[in-house]
Amino acid sequence: MRILIVNVNTTETMTHAIGMQAQKAAAPGTEIVALTPRFGAESVEGNFESYLAAVGVMDAVMRYEQPFDAVIQAGYGEHGREGLQELLDVPVVDITEAAASAAMFLGHKYSVVTTLDRAVPLIEDRLKLAGLDERCASVRASGMAVLELETEPERAVEAIVRQAGLAVSEDHAEVICLGCGGMAELESRIREQTGVPVVDGVAAAVTIAESLVRLGLTTSKVRTYAPPRTKRVTGFPLAADFSWLKAGSMQ
Repeated sequence: MRILIVNVNTTETMTHAIGMQAQKAAAPGTEIVALTPRFGAESVEGNFESYLAAVGVMDAVMRYEQPFDAVIQAGYGEHGREGLQELLDVPVVDITEAAASAAMFLGHKYSVVTTLDRAVPLIEDRLKLAGLDERCASVRASGMAVLELETEPERAVEAIVRQAGLAVSEDHAEVICLGCGGMAELESRIREQTGVPVVDGVAAAVTIAESLVRLGLTTSKVRTYAPPRTKRVTGFPLAADFSWLKAGSMQ
């Protein structure tokens, strides 16, 4: 089984870290291929960058020339998952929805701890769109930028752990979701401080994607995620060859 996991930003070191975390969570025999978009922002922390990332992620996936069995979009609260589902038959899993779905098996309410406060509404909107918001106790911001997770890791960890603790004590969360792909491997620190389960969206997405593939399930094409209709697209910024728009071309 081969699963593509696509970073939403263009920072290669973050792509590498996400790929390593995904491979760690994968079952024996599952190959993880981590992709970086060829264009986009170095970190995604707002709507403009998120919409740009959506196009970059679709471009990265459709340029990949080898067969694959599933795709993971590794951005928390980002746009684009629906576009990928139109383009592909294989399962497409978003780490936002994967983390929240897993959390609901583990406790009555969950909270998300993310980076900057401006990202909070994006995550709230994605959870609401996915129908996962009713059991979300809160979405809390650590105040740390995405890139600071790499440049100032200790300060970032302290801020994230602090907000996770407040989510449990003040918001009555029973599970914590890590609200950024770059927060991988923080589970143990937060679990030690809060005493509650901690869900990393990357790891959750890998196991969900593997399960869907093993069950032989594919994306429904009868209505919402039907392939894009054939039509002239002017000034198309991605691959010049439109043949990749054919449904099932990645099978």
